[in-house]
Amino acid sequence: MRPDSPSIGRKLTWLSTLSSAAALLAASLALIFYDRLDARRAMVQRLQTISAMIAFNSAAALDFNDADAAEGVLASLKTRPNVVSAGIFVNGKLFARYLRDKKQPGMTPPVLENERGHRFTDQHLFVFQPITSEARTLGTLYLQSDLLEISQRLRRYIAIIGTVAVAAVLLTVLISWRLQAGISRPILDLAALAQTVSQEKDYSVRAPGVRSVAEVEQLVSTFNQMLVQIQQQHADLEESRSTLEQRVADRTRELAAANKELEAFSYSVSHDLRAPLRAIDGFSKALIADYADKPLDQRGRHFLERVRAGTQKMSGLIDDMLHLARVTRSSLERKDVDVTAVAKEVCAELTRHHPDRQVQCHIEEGLRTFADSHLLTIVFENLLGNAWKFTAQKDLARIDIGEQNTGQDPVFYVRDNGAGFDMAYAAKLFGAFQRLHDDSEFEGTGIGLATVQRIINRHGGHISAEAEEGRGAVFYFTLGGSS
Repeated sequence: MRPDSPSIGRKLTWLSTLSSAAALLAASLALIFYDRLDARRAMVQRLQTISAMIAFNSAAALDFNDADAAEGVLASLKTRPNVVSAGIFVNGKLFARYLRDKKQPGMTPPVLENERGHRFTDQHLFVFQPITSEARTLGTLYLQSDLLEISQRLRRYIAIIGTVAVAAVLLTVLISWRLQAGISRPILDLAALAQTVSQEKDYSVRAPGVRSVAEVEQLVSTFNQMLVQIQQQHADLEESRSTLEQRVADRTRELAAANKELEAFSYSVSHDLRAPLRAIDGFSKALIADYADKPLDQRGRHFLERVRAGTQKMSGLIDDMLHLARVTRSSLERKDVDVTAVAKEVCAELTRHHPDRQVQCHIEEGLRTFADSHLLTIVFENLLGNAWKFTAQKDLARIDIGEQNTGQDPVFYVRDNGAGFDMAYAAKLFGAFQRLHDDSEFEGTGIGLATVQRIINRHGGHISAEAEEGRGAVFYFTLGGSS
């Protein structure tokens, strides 16, 4: 807490004072506004009454074209000190006039003529009244009055309201000062207790009960309950801390042992298992070569070929397992990637390795994403490699690579018109060493799609597939972000 921060008591006092002052100010402004409107309305009514009487009295003078008589009627306005000037206009020309101050310039008729009405300006009120006789309009009477009466009345109201406001504010301060002690004092005591608990870490202290407003009493009770819970949690934490180091040491030893076992397994896969497989493969080839022209029945040669095929397949499985492990452990380095270029490069590589195949590879232009370029290349190598493999029995093989815009992350797809698969077994599609076709139809180890799924998952994306037997398959995937 800053040293210069005001106390809650002072804030409550200011809040009460400002609230009362704001309410009083709003009421005073409303009263002044209403009174001003009422004063203006009364002034208009009064001048319109006077103008009607003068118009009636001056009708005969206009009828006989007697300007002196008309000015005599207007001279009666001397008893009205607020009337600055008056004039009678006939056909737009001044017929007679009255000036409170003889030095002021002559009167110019307002725009509206021959109509009864009024108009306020910043400093004056104009009232105009038609002068009629036997339904004939003889001219128009104009009165010009100052607004001094309204200004004086406004000043009196402001003085009265200011006096009442000062008294009301002082009374509010006195009342709030007497009442806020019952609210702020328990809260200030509670704040001091909280500071003591924070500095000394003593959770056994409790706030004393108070007699105050319901909210403050509830605050004190809740604070005491919180201290009880913190004290219990602190005791539990101290108890757990005593065994934490031992538990961490145990978990560390277990993790180290698991890592050693994993390293041993990797070493065994890459060295211990591969070495005998190479020996079996080498001896099998030597046996076939040495006994090619010697008596060795067909059954024996078949068995030797099976041994070689098995060892080669096991070697391929080991390579795929190690590749899958490397993909899982490798670091992820995202950057802007030209997906179209990656797909074209993979398709070109497949074409070079299978020059006897005629495959139409249609790749949408302008495909981009934000991903690890190396891992994305592995994704297309597996997906396009599968599409290339499963379209081998088609006379006209076709592979399409493109993007679907869903309004969120871009959804890429790889579609082929190959063998497809039964969607009833789609749940096994991305499992390691899971295959939906027999080796006699299409070769493979079942690692490719598992590798693809792990790469997609590492990017925060999703992969799915749709297919129909004999009509091809399509794989959809996202990479967890757009370019």
